[in-house]
Amino acid sequence: MELAEVHDEMSTAAYRDLENLPERAIGELFDGRLHALPRPSAPHVYTHSAVGGKLFNPFHNGIGGPGGWWIIDEPEVHFSLDRDVTVPDLAGWRRERMPKFPTSHKFEGVPDWICEILSPSTRSIDREIKMPLYARYGVSWLWLIEPIEHVLEAYRLEAGEWLGVGCYAGTAQVAIPPFEAVPFDLERLWVPAGA
Repeated sequence: MELAEVHDEMSTAAYRDLENLPERAIGELFDGRLHALPRPSAPHVYTHSAVGGKLFNPFHNGIGGPGGWWIIDEPEVHFSLDRDVTVPDLAGWRRERMPKFPTSHKFEGVPDWICEILSPSTRSIDREIKMPLYARYGVSWLWLIEPIEHVLEAYRLEAGEWLGVGCYAGTAQVAIPPFEAVPFDLERLWVPAGA
C-alpha cells in the first residue's frame, strides 16, 4: 500500500491493515476506520522530544520529581478490541493504575494523560476525532501543543467533558497539571529562533 493512497483518508479497516502500512506512515483506527499520516515535521518532532525529555526524569524515573508515572513516546494505545487504536505523541499512566509495564507493543489500559503535538495535517484529527475519543474512554488529562504558534493547552476531564485548565504561550515558566510538581520553561519546547 502506497502512502499516497492512505494519506488523510478514512476507510473501513481491521488491525491487520494498520500493521501493513508502510514504515514511514503512522496509522490509527477510529471506530474501526483506518487513518494514516506521514511522519511529522521537524518543529513537531522537536517539541515532542522536548516535552518527553522534560517529563521523563522527574515523573518516570523519580529524579528531581515525584516519580510514579510511565511516560511513553508514541505508544500504540488499544482502547477497544482493535476498533479504536491511537498512537498519541506522548502518554502517561500512573503506576498505581498500571503497575506492570506491557511486554508487547500494545498498551491496553487507558492512559491518565495524553499529549498531542498539532501539525497542519493532524490538527483537525486531534481536535475533532481524538479529543472526543479520549473523553469517551476516560483519559483524565489532555495537552494539545501548537509548536509553530508556541501554545500549550491543558484540559481535564470532568463529567465526560473537557474542561480547559490553562492556555500557556510564549516563554513563560509554568506548572501544568497533572505535572505541576515540576515547573518548566515553555521556551524550551520551541525550536530556538535562528536554529
